[in-house]
Amino acid sequence: MRALGLPALVLFGVAYTAPLVVLLTFGILDDASHGTAAGAYLIASIAIFLTAASYGRMATLHVGVGSAYTYARRAIAAPVGFLVGWSVLLDYLLLPMLTALVTAVYLHAALPAVPRGVFAIAFLGLITGVNLLGIRVASRMNGALMLVQGGVIAAFLVLAMRHVVGTDGSRAFDTAAPFFRGDVPIALTAHGASIAALSFLGFDAVSTLSDEARAPRRDVPRAVILVALVVGAIFVAAAFLAQLVVGPAALHDPASAGLAIARTVGGDALVTAFTGGMIATQVAAGIAAQAGVARLLYAMGRDGVLPRRLFARVSPRTHAPACNVLLSAVVGLLALVLSEEQGTTLVNFGAFIAFTSVNASVVATWLASRDDERRGALAWLVLPLLGAAFTLWLLLSLDARAQIVGLAWIILGVGWLLWLTRGLRRPTPSLADE
Repeated sequence: MRALGLPALVLFGVAYTAPLVVLLTFGILDDASHGTAAGAYLIASIAIFLTAASYGRMATLHVGVGSAYTYARRAIAAPVGFLVGWSVLLDYLLLPMLTALVTAVYLHAALPAVPRGVFAIAFLGLITGVNLLGIRVASRMNGALMLVQGGVIAAFLVLAMRHVVGTDGSRAFDTAAPFFRGDVPIALTAHGASIAALSFLGFDAVSTLSDEARAPRRDVPRAVILVALVVGAIFVAAAFLAQLVVGPAALHDPASAGLAIARTVGGDALVTAFTGGMIATQVAAGIAAQAGVARLLYAMGRDGVLPRRLFARVSPRTHAPACNVLLSAVVGLLALVLSEEQGTTLVNFGAFIAFTSVNASVVATWLASRDDERRGALAWLVLPLLGAAFTLWLLLSLDARAQIVGLAWIILGVGWLLWLTRGLRRPTPSLADE
């Protein structure tokens, strides 16, 4: 049943990125970029917008779930699409786990008497219950949670502006220091951008909901681009104001900088709201992340890449891929044993593979077109090439652990592909709607 319009698709995408994370991670980014966090987010926003535009172009041509997996299959080759989907699967499978892990760690720090595992299990139970009720319930729940998160972000922006004006006068906004500083090499700001780009993970999840959209060919491309623009504006504005509040001095504790800044500009009331907003953010992100991976597994099961009997089933009452939702919850139990660093490291690899492959798919589509059918070279060749170059650089900028785990996962995927096709003697299963 197609239930989602453009506003609901945008809400899902924004919820997936969890924009309040800009304050949770500000201290780490400030340290990495040497006080130019806003500039790091600006660079990352440009790269993500290029990739979002590529997602939009592919969504106008190929309507169906699967996202980067679908686009690479159709534009490049079925085996390439399989490996892209396999790589993305690592990202999508682990994102619900990561949201559960981050929430559990945060709440355990606030209430140390309650074991971390209790919070993780309760979180997974909540988001799984919502997604089993179907996409309509998940969409409404996300809308309510986004109102809470949006209120906290708006309160922070207003209070931070008042604090900066009250401290230094309106001339404080004339400075470009939060973006670029003469004593900070651009390479350090660019390194910060490779970290800031991680805050955008999930903006592409909208494209996995094509089968749920009322007008997928029109609304999905618009939603992907709108999500990138909305979260990019939030990240840049929040980082700019936070940097003005902090100033050029190094932070004593980068990990807790977000709470310290909230207390500086709004006192204990904003800290309390910040904590509530963080919980709402993580629940909304967890619901959206689990919905996305459930539908990616459905697409791969429908295509015969994964066993159809298990992965291509949907509930006759709610139309939700219930088995996939439950599998995601089981994988989420890794939150009981992994650290935040380990969880985050495992997620990044698949996301950048997906971003690079979608840009490459646009280029492949343009090259495969007949001369009389080719669209503009700027939009369909030059900009996607720039996007691919940037996202590939981000992939190569990941630490060694992420690259090793990611490569091991791809090798496992190659082995599964060879078994599935009997050593490539059989064709890779084609899409059901091709």
